[in-house]
Amino acid sequence: MTPYLIKAGTQACKVPESNAGATHMFSVARPNRPGRVAAFLFAVMLVGGDPQAAVVTMKSGMQFEGKIAEMRSLNENPLNPGSGEGGKPIIIIDDGLRRTFVRELEAANIGESPPVAEEKIKIRQQIADSGQRVVTVGPILRVTRFNEFGRRTFSMQGPRGQIDIIQAITEITPKYVRVQGHRASGLVWDMRIATSSVPRDILTSVIRREIDSENPDDRLRIVRLYIQAERYSDALLELDQAIKDFPDLKHLSDQADRLRQLLAQTLLREIELRRDAGQHQRVVALLNGFPEKGIAGVTLETVRDTLGEYQKREQQYEQILELLSATIEQIADEATRERLKPIYEEIQAELSVHTLVRMADFLRLSDDSSLKPDQKVSLAISGWLLGSGEAIDNLAVASSFVEVRNEVRNYLQATRTHERDESLERMRGLEGGTPSYVAKLIANMKPPIETQASETGVSGLYELTVPGLADQAAFSYYVQLPPEYSPYRRYPCIVTLNGAGSSPQQQIDWWAGGYNEETSTRHGQAARRGFIVVAPKWQKPHQREYEFSLREHASVLFSLRDAIRRMSIDTDRVFLSGHSMGGDAAWDISLSHPDLWAGLIPIVANADRYIRKYSDNCRTLPMYFVGGERDGGWLNENGTEFDRYLRRAKYDITIVQYLGRGHEHFQDEIQRIFEWMDLSSHRRNFFPREVEALTMRPWDSYFWWLEIDDIPAPAIAIPAEDRERDVKPIRTKAEILDTNRITVSARSGRGTVWLSPEMLSFEREIAVSVNGRSLRQEIAADIETILEDVRTRGDRQHPFWAKADWPERRSR
Repeated sequence: MTPYLIKAGTQACKVPESNAGATHMFSVARPNRPGRVAAFLFAVMLVGGDPQAAVVTMKSGMQFEGKIAEMRSLNENPLNPGSGEGGKPIIIIDDGLRRTFVRELEAANIGESPPVAEEKIKIRQQIADSGQRVVTVGPILRVTRFNEFGRRTFSMQGPRGQIDIIQAITEITPKYVRVQGHRASGLVWDMRIATSSVPRDILTSVIRREIDSENPDDRLRIVRLYIQAERYSDALLELDQAIKDFPDLKHLSDQADRLRQLLAQTLLREIELRRDAGQHQRVVALLNGFPEKGIAGVTLETVRDTLGEYQKREQQYEQILELLSATIEQIADEATRERLKPIYEEIQAELSVHTLVRMADFLRLSDDSSLKPDQKVSLAISGWLLGSGEAIDNLAVASSFVEVRNEVRNYLQATRTHERDESLERMRGLEGGTPSYVAKLIANMKPPIETQASETGVSGLYELTVPGLADQAAFSYYVQLPPEYSPYRRYPCIVTLNGAGSSPQQQIDWWAGGYNEETSTRHGQAARRGFIVVAPKWQKPHQREYEFSLREHASVLFSLRDAIRRMSIDTDRVFLSGHSMGGDAAWDISLSHPDLWAGLIPIVANADRYIRKYSDNCRTLPMYFVGGERDGGWLNENGTEFDRYLRRAKYDITIVQYLGRGHEHFQDEIQRIFEWMDLSSHRRNFFPREVEALTMRPWDSYFWWLEIDDIPAPAIAIPAEDRERDVKPIRTKAEILDTNRITVSARSGRGTVWLSPEMLSFEREIAVSVNGRSLRQEIAADIETILEDVRTRGDRQHPFWAKADWPERRSR
């Protein structure tokens, strides 16, 4: 049965997957923060906030603001948390739009929220206040736009067909718009949507029908509302119109200038965000077009200084190329000059704002009379290839770096074993072919697999394929690059999985925004913030439920690894997300392979099967869950798992529940999700000192630097057998000791400990013991291990240099 409307007091059921995620209800929004900056603008901003409101600052740096309470369990009613004995490890923060649940032990500080008289505008409507209540929202079919009266039709699927509910706006605040069921529908429903997601023309039209538009004080209420919502452009438009309509308000012209200053500060933050995203052309365009009317001199000085920095970089670019060309010409040997021509042309073609820092040593020492021309050229070449701070002054060795780098690329591109063997042999004979140099060359080179120009018709969007499992079809996936993408810059990445009834392309639209043909770009948050978005085609045709299968895992992991080989992805900042059934998949895949992700973001997902078995695997994985209050008991259905995460030590978990909302995409939350992903604490640690993981599927076998195989048959539960409830997963532990030793406790018959200088010292003897028995094999860094690891895993930031296998091969 498909639940949709259930009388009060009856049990809600889960919404099926059939149309989940098919409709995007709301547009991308700007951040919702209380408008404290507006206090000085209008005298009516008086102290008088709710004394229960607080600001909760987490240890991660994330902040949440609202009324707070404590709970023992998410299975309690959040409106009436249980009393009695026992601790309450869960904090609930209610900001009127949503409830946020966090671990009390992860809260660094709880302070009183600065009191502000928030502008709230009531809208009179004929509201259904008795009768049937909407307890569960069925699959969304269509949602019309609000009309000038603040009403719309919400259509959802019911057990007997489509149900149309008339909703009406009844309250508008800086943070949320309250929407209730209209009396014409006879259904009681109270839900909230973000004010930032409602266009100005709708808000203003609805408010003006409620207030006295001929009263200047009422008109200023609209201005204050927009100021508190940090919609300064809308506030300025309303204020200018009010001054025009009421000449007596002309004295508020200085307030308009203050709004322009706030707009300028907002634009400066946008410039900083775009600069941090590597979008320097956009930054220069914004700086050159920066408004001057009504803007403070100190702000304009900041703009001029920033432009000056870019002009200085442009001069450095030209200076470096001129100096390098002239220095090469000073080398007496003509053959040497000729050999240097290709690398000079490469630097000339690819030197940019992203790579200028590599030439810092060359530029700094270019006028050092104690250095010969060949030494200075060596500084340029080695800095270019090895990265900032790694330059050397030996031209013979620096020249060998060029050859080694080219052979590395050949090795990683080769499809035949003998081709890789030939490249490896040539590298071993070169001065620059040491493990240390090879690792640095790999870290600073462009992605090894070249990707042809996109043929999708959308700038930066690629549809790619990667070989699938043995004797099965290839996997395909979409990848959207951010504006001004450079292969020499590392970009954070979102891997996103669609639900039933939606598509990978819709997932990209959700994260990066719809494509604007006029500007040939996207304007969503991933585009603004410089994220790469990868959307695998992970489902079978007509699939309705996640199957926890090898094929599904492989489609996601193979797509990610292929994207890493092709695109410049920061492997320490890869986040896995999904909506609905895709959220179920993301939840399971992240717990099965926790070493791959900087964070997990399941939206309207449900825990089942292996997820319930693998809860220990997410101890180091930041998680951000989003769902709706009317999504068939979403919070209670996942309550057991959520309680485990919230009660256990050191789990980084955030759970967000939107008031009155059902099974949908929740784009209202995208700004807070990006704030959460941008936290410095949300970076993957690929080399933890301790590893502990549970597994019960053969392919859940790789955890950070530990790989296991030959899992005992009693501990294996294949999804098709549906026996995981009766199987206890095996636990594998490993630890890096201060004595340059690694200890492993494992029940698997075979395994590998992968080693890197980021874990321990290769200058000392490395010892590995498994189940108390020392491995007697010699452990040494080797370029073949580095190259094979990069070729198979794709991670150019953290390659392994050596490995130790068990059981050891017995010599005859």
